[in-house]
Order: sequence, then C-alpha cells, then structure tokens
Amino acid sequence: MKTIENIYQEQGSYFASGATLPVSARKEALKKLQQAILRNRSNIESALQLDLNKSKEEAYMTEIGMTLAAIRYQLNHLKKNSKPRRVCTQITSFPSAGYIIPEPYGRVLIMSPWNYPFLLCIDPLVSAIAAGNCAMIKPASTSKHTAMVIAKITQEAFDSKHVACIEGGSENCNCLLNLRFDYIFYTGSPSVGKTVMEKAAKYLTPVTLELGGKSPCVIDQTANINLAVKRLMFGKTLNAGQTCVAPDYLLVHSSVKQQVVEKFTAYSKKFWGKKPIQNANYPRIVNQRHFDRLCGYLGEGKILAGGDTDSNLLKIEPTLLEIDNRSAMVMQEEIFGPILPIIEFDLIEEAISYIKSKEKPLALYLFSTNRNVQRIFEQEVSFGGGCINDTIMHLSEEKLPFGGVGNSGMGNYHGKAGFDTFTHYKSVLKRGNWLDPTFRYQPIGSIKMWLVSKFLR
Repeated sequence: MKTIENIYQEQGSYFASGATLPVSARKEALKKLQQAILRNRSNIESALQLDLNKSKEEAYMTEIGMTLAAIRYQLNHLKKNSKPRRVCTQITSFPSAGYIIPEPYGRVLIMSPWNYPFLLCIDPLVSAIAAGNCAMIKPASTSKHTAMVIAKITQEAFDSKHVACIEGGSENCNCLLNLRFDYIFYTGSPSVGKTVMEKAAKYLTPVTLELGGKSPCVIDQTANINLAVKRLMFGKTLNAGQTCVAPDYLLVHSSVKQQVVEKFTAYSKKFWGKKPIQNANYPRIVNQRHFDRLCGYLGEGKILAGGDTDSNLLKIEPTLLEIDNRSAMVMQEEIFGPILPIIEFDLIEEAISYIKSKEKPLALYLFSTNRNVQRIFEQEVSFGGGCINDTIMHLSEEKLPFGGVGNSGMGNYHGKAGFDTFTHYKSVLKRGNWLDPTFRYQPIGSIKMWLVSKFLR
C-alpha cells in the first residue's frame, strides 16, 4: 500500500508533467467522477443513513444532488473560465498587450467535516479538478461509512497520482498538514481552523477556511410568521441542526413571540409527527459525546416547545429554548443540533446591536417585509452569506459564492468562485519590439518627467 508521502511525491510528478492542464483532460476527469457518483448512489445513501440517519430524500437533496449540480456547472463553464483574458494596457507600455492567465496551484489538500461528509468533501474537489489541480482529500473519520464510500469512488474515477482519498484519524491529518501543499481547503471548526492555518504558515501556503459560528435568525413584527417559522423549521431540523449555516439562535420581536412559539410547535408536528424522535427519517446526533453536550444546554433556559430526548437513538426533538442569561453556554458556543434559543427584542436596533457584539457569523437570516430593515441588514451587518425571508437556501445557488468572514472563515467557493479559489491568476505583459520610447530611461530630465506625469496621471 502506498504511503501518504509516496502519493504526495507521485502527485508532484504527475502535475509537473502537465497532464492536468488541458481542458479536455479536466472535463474527462469530472465526467469520470460524475459517473462514479451515479454508480454508487445507493452506497452513498446507505453510508449517510448509517452515519447520520439521513433519509434517502435528504441525502440526495443536501449532498448527492448538490454535488452533481456542482459538476454540471463546472462542465458547462470550464472552457470559458479557463481561457486567458486580455486586458487594456496603459500608453506607457505601448506597444503591448496584457493578459490574465488562469493556472492551477498544483497539489492541493482538502479536509472535510462529518456533518455533510459527502458534499463538503467532493464539492471542493470538483472545483479543484476543474481548475487543473491534483488533490489529496481527507474525509472525516467520524463519518466512517461515508469516508469508505468516498475512497471507493475516488479509486474508481482516478489514479491516486491525480486524486487520492486518505482515510484515518488525527495521525494522518497531522501527516498531511506537515507536507508542503500548494493550497489547503479546510471545512470544520474555528479551533481546528487555527491549527490548519498555523501549519500552512510554515510554507506560506494559501488557505480557504470554511468554519462556522453562531448564525442568527431575526423575525420582526412585519414578517409573514407562518411562512417564516415553516422555513425556519426546515433550516433548523435539516440534518438535525448539524449544519454549519443552521439558524443558531432566534431574535424575535416581542409582539410576535407567542405566534412564533405556537407555529414552531405546529410545524414540528407537521414535519416530523407528534413524536419526532420516533420518526425513522428524523436524523440523529452523530455520536454520544455530541448528544450529551446538546442535552446539557436544555437546562440553561425554559423549554417552550419540544425538549424530548432519547439517548439510545441519539435523537433530540426540535426544541425552542427561552434564554434570559445571555452568558449561558448555549449562547456562547455553536450549538450544532436541533435546539434553538429564543430572545425577545422591542427595537430592531437592539437585535442589530446584539449581532454586532458577537463574532461575525457564517450566515444570517432575516424575516421581514420592511425594505428599510432589509437594507440595514444588507449594508450594515457583516456576515458570510444568508437569506432574507428564508433559511439555508443560499447554499443551493451555484452562482452565489459561499464562505465566511472573520471568525467564521476566509475565502469562498461554489461555481465560478470555486474555480477561482483553486486558481492562480497569472499576469503577463507582452511587449512589441518595433517601438521603444525613451522617456523611461536615464537620464530623466524635466521634459521626460513632464511626459511621464502626463501619461501616469
């Protein structure tokens, strides 16, 4: 069996050979990946069910389908995106032509999390391949069944000198991070993201960090409450709340709070039945440690809706938790589960001030029909991305870049932004030889200086 170091060296040689550079080769690689995913669809669904109890429908909607959409986008736009682009040059360079030439970085490392173990591993890989790179991917060991399927798919679609899947735990992660990659793409927690960035700094390796944080949801008095809570329930219970962009806490206007609570209970029953934890399609918490952590939050406030748990099934009912103490741990840590703290406000300025007092979130969701309030959130509140009058769905748009800001991450991907992330844009100025103005050469007197000042004004 090849070691990580062997694969790393082989990928360096393969990239140096230029095999990944032709657009035709990149398209062929993407098509092979596409075909391998389609052949293994049932295996992916089974793995996601074993790891997270995702239903086939949710597995396709949130992981397989979105990955296939990413491949289609890159296939449709690859020829255009990979072309050199000509730009106008200044008269001081006449005669000349300027070009911006897209080129791949080389060997890239992609490290993915356990919550969307297929999508968040393969989606950035699609962009890396489209850009012409070689890649080593490290799926999360916590979602071990999905990791095994990813390894199977990559072995079917690629030679390891082009794309290789490295399974295993922290020992292999450390081994990979000690190698000098040309680019590192990491999705996970801010704490591990700091370690990744520290390791990358040794070689000045550029990174994209897709992290997380506490993503707020705001419902004001002008919102369509029924639709707002329906869409909120969708976003909060997708993957049992184990989503980096799930609504993490709810700021609700005091005049509509009771309506929100009533609708939350109603939609919990409509989506998942009277006993959500007994619903076979309701996702479970990934492991006992995270289940126990989440259960610990339930005692930090007053339960307004839900609250049932089952330690055998590792399931927690969609729960609305009224919070008085904003210093409680549930308001300090990213929840990553189906528990939603709720806090009242009377003035929209109070909600904005509270959001701004915390780290910049990965996502923000506003439910309001007041255009002025919408404008304030768009222009004055910093966040990675989000929705007005919906949750989560901005992720499904390939033409919208996805990424964080500040503590919630750096860099972005999806669609053209994904191609850009794994691409270095090389600038080239091509000069003609038939004319060589002398004004830039020494000695530079007053007349030459006057000409320079005119040209560069």
